[in-house]
Amino acid sequence: MAREQDILKQRAPRRPPLLTARRIGIHTSSAGGVQNAAERAYRLGCNALQIFSSSPRQWAPYELGELQCAEMNRLRARYDLKPLVVHTNYLVNLASSNEGFLHKSMQAFRGEVERALALCANYLVLHPGSFRGADREQGLLRTAAAIAASTQGLDLAKGGLTILIENTAGAEFSLGGSFEQVAEVLDRLRGLVPIAACIDTCHTHVAGYDIVSEDGLYQTLQHLDATVGLNNVKVWHCNDAKAARGSKLDRHQHIGKGTIGKKTFRILLNDLRLAHAAFIAETPIDKPGDDRRNVEALKKLVE
Repeated sequence: MAREQDILKQRAPRRPPLLTARRIGIHTSSAGGVQNAAERAYRLGCNALQIFSSSPRQWAPYELGELQCAEMNRLRARYDLKPLVVHTNYLVNLASSNEGFLHKSMQAFRGEVERALALCANYLVLHPGSFRGADREQGLLRTAAAIAASTQGLDLAKGGLTILIENTAGAEFSLGGSFEQVAEVLDRLRGLVPIAACIDTCHTHVAGYDIVSEDGLYQTLQHLDATVGLNNVKVWHCNDAKAARGSKLDRHQHIGKGTIGKKTFRILLNDLRLAHAAFIAETPIDKPGDDRRNVEALKKLVE
């Protein structure tokens, strides 16, 4: 228990069951308009949320209306929903060695930034991309350069928007499978755009990091702090895993039902070094109510 006690040197005071000392949410549907996601998140018991600002698997640009943005902001203020996290379209690959595809990705990413600014979002999460056709170092350099180029002329700092580089499951050609790779992108962009990190528990686990054993989680957090910096992790994607550690298979599972287990999430949620971060589930909905149950599972772990 010594390692766990080191991690939990201080704990947040106990709260009534329906309240939480952490910002906890879930990726929420924006069907019918982005503003509807705020209402859904509130009814699911969230005090934070993540959305797509357009279809996650289509290139077609989407324009948000002023009324939609205003209503989203009104509902967020009413329900104290913060932060608002926007996840970038899955098709975007800013590390692509295909110039045509890279140009298309940059255009799509700029649209993501513009919509996030219109929504007064706090964070925009981006997967660093795939370096197929090049080498890893070239891919990391290309991603950083594409982010900088795509955001020229947009004042993210004034809009309160920070881009978050998400770690990945470490599949072949994918960038972000190690904390060092995430840190390299951050280092290249500091001073150019507001930049920080999003760490996904499932991705971390299947990429090979030990976050299940007490010693392993302690060491993984130490490693993360030494590379990315725990203070730079603004969002944790809280996902249990269907696959084994080191499998590189990105398959999310319900909280406490997978190969990670509840203990890891309990420690993360109660580590005061992470108290500044939001904890967002991206868990599956296999049957009605799964989204609410996963939010409640996380809230119950806060001590």
